[in-house]
Amino acid sequence: MLYYEDIEVGSQSSYGRYEVTREEVLDFARKYDPQPFHLDDEAAAKTHFGRISASGWHTCAMAMRMMVENMSSNKQAGLGSPGMDSIRWKKPVYPGDTLRCQSEVIEKRRSRSRPEMGIFKSRIRICNQNDELVLEMMSNGLIAVRDPAAPLGD
Repeated sequence: MLYYEDIEVGSQSSYGRYEVTREEVLDFARKYDPQPFHLDDEAAAKTHFGRISASGWHTCAMAMRMMVENMSSNKQAGLGSPGMDSIRWKKPVYPGDTLRCQSEVIEKRRSRSRPEMGIFKSRIRICNQNDELVLEMMSNGLIAVRDPAAPLGD
């Protein structure tokens, strides 16, 4: 089990593999982001996308799936997340793309008001099969501290 004390600033990891299908892109768009360039070949061809592309929110959901699968196979004392500092869609995601994640811990600190938990910030990068960056997020995670009675000065 990974705890706050085990997290190292600068540590990096690569994980995940997500194959984007046309059916899933269309299904997500119909339900949550029904813009023409996510649903209609002709309309999409007239945009800068050139063809049907996945919603940016769908790309975030695919990234979340890979992150949760990684956390499930690499157990950690996670306590959720207070949110993202930023989300940037860098390049369109298309049906047929295969996505993967890269993450880097960029900072961490103990909570002063809740000494049983720590907070860490990660840069999450999602790349396609050509190693092109399609999504970048700054994520904040909450994680349990192994020894809440330890001094706060880590």
